[in-house]
Amino acid sequence: MKNIIILGILILTIVSCNSNTKKSNTTAQNYTKVSQDNPKLIASIERGKIIYNDMCVTCHLPEGKGVPRAFPPLADSDYLRENQNESIKAAKYGISGKIVVNGITYNSTMAPLGLSDKEVADVINYVNNSWGNAINNFVTPEKVSKL
Repeated sequence: MKNIIILGILILTIVSCNSNTKKSNTTAQNYTKVSQDNPKLIASIERGKIIYNDMCVTCHLPEGKGVPRAFPPLADSDYLRENQNESIKAAKYGISGKIVVNGITYNSTMAPLGLSDKEVADVINYVNNSWGNAINNFVTPEKVSKL
């Protein structure tokens, strides 16, 4: 009986340690090469990931794919690539009305989330450098403030 308990604890310890390593490695691998060369951007992205998981994941989903015809995708989004300023404003002030993302029309409302300029910059940096996005635009709180 004692050996079974020890074996169970050993297996639980190995599984727990292994899962944390995988999560850290996966996170680092998901960021684009551009972001990996800038420590300030990496720190912003890490903060942005936390904000995204708290505020955005419900509608835009964990992989940024959104919900067709309801919530637009952020992963591989032509709107995001071509409309950075509008995307920053949407994260800061919300957005309503028609937009076209990857050829699909979305006509819903995203309420303002009450994010600070720094939080908006961080979440946009996270989105710009995740899920295959490679948008070379380091957003700062000052840039958000000017918009």
